[in-house]
Amino acid sequence: MLLTLTTTHRPATDLGYLLHKHPGKAQSFPVAAGMAHVFYPTAGQDECTAALLLDIDPVELVRGRHDRAFTLNQYVNDRPYAAGSMLAVALSTVFKTAMNGVAKSHQELADTAIPLRIHVPAVPSRGGADLVAQLFEPLGWDVDARTAPLDPQFPEWGDSPYVDLRLSGTHRVSDALRHLYVLLPVLDNAKHYWVTEEEVTKLLRAGEGWLADHPSRELISRRYLKHRKAYVRFALSRLAEAEETDEDALDNALDEPVVAEEPDRPVPLATQRRGSVVAVLKAAGAKRVLDLGCGGGALLTDLLKETSFTEIVGVDVSSRALEVAARRFERTPERVRDRLTLRQSALTYVDQSLAGYDAAVLMEVIEHLDEPRLPALERSVFGAARPATVVVTTPNVEYNVRFPTLPAGRMRHTDHRFEWTRAQFRAWAEGVAERHDYRVRYLPVGQDDPEVGPPTQLAVFEVTR
Repeated sequence: MLLTLTTTHRPATDLGYLLHKHPGKAQSFPVAAGMAHVFYPTAGQDECTAALLLDIDPVELVRGRHDRAFTLNQYVNDRPYAAGSMLAVALSTVFKTAMNGVAKSHQELADTAIPLRIHVPAVPSRGGADLVAQLFEPLGWDVDARTAPLDPQFPEWGDSPYVDLRLSGTHRVSDALRHLYVLLPVLDNAKHYWVTEEEVTKLLRAGEGWLADHPSRELISRRYLKHRKAYVRFALSRLAEAEETDEDALDNALDEPVVAEEPDRPVPLATQRRGSVVAVLKAAGAKRVLDLGCGGGALLTDLLKETSFTEIVGVDVSSRALEVAARRFERTPERVRDRLTLRQSALTYVDQSLAGYDAAVLMEVIEHLDEPRLPALERSVFGAARPATVVVTTPNVEYNVRFPTLPAGRMRHTDHRFEWTRAQFRAWAEGVAERHDYRVRYLPVGQDDPEVGPPTQLAVFEVTR
């Protein structure tokens, strides 16, 4: 299968710097089930074309660790010829640095949108040419997608499921590669490998800056993740958070319940919650603190007010949320801001750089995850990072009946995957503590109703050894 990328930006041969592949050389790279070859059919000052030719070994395709959904089709299929997930994987392997937007000697050019043309002669499109336009046009591409006949000699047989795809537009090379990386498998509606939860992170990383605003983001997420419902829901929830650009709206989405405060109480529940967390951290003597799932930075603001916290790290999977948090502190004095670091990381994956801190906070975070993903969060936070103190807050579903504006059976926020009773929360917390050598105690946040308990339940985990 073949893909060509052409630019008329002068000097056009600078495309070699952006792709980290010399126009005067033909290079080959081993990839899954074959070899990828990069060469330049045209390399002049006015126009330069880079070609990626993916040569699939049919025998290796059968022997490799690929999705067994193909069954007999492992032996007779279009995978060596049609541009789908195999070409996407080759793109990310061969042009990884370019896809990340890095070109040290020509970084200014890498950050600049330049005229580009892309041609992929055979793309499986389960939706025809119309789907190609639906996916690429909102990204600013001019689309020329022509459906190939099944057999030119027999027009009555109709059209094939393949299109000859041509795109033209002005984009950064990194953006163009990421568009192809995500959307080629989406058009095909298939992948040659088994999809795991790691694919969610790949989708969010490659879709950063464009997927959250795409009108077909739900279709893209479903097809890219092979219709795995739990993964799709999680990806869409992260994209929904990234879509919020207003600071107050983002804080609401990540920190506040639908009913923002208790009835007839002057202090908002969110304020009480943050105050309780800060008090616990101070009592624990924490100096270096992680705010895991920091969102727009509401808790970070309160933490920075306390000079006893000498190092504060805000962590979130959403780059847009971190941008909002960064804007929040633009006018903060530099000596204060120097105590704060913002980092992008997924809490369900081990990040060794988060180890060694005195305390970590998961404030209104766990209920935004599907319950099957909680063991992964447990491993990364309590197992790998292992801070001396961990503070976790989550809604108490029993208290929901005290919110007069909350319909019966409805969760406090549309992105909540669950809301636990006090018994359910304690059962989870006790299990975590036992598995990772912590002891745990519980504190109420808000009015502690004698019948249904407090609106927010808080657990303090303290390491025992």
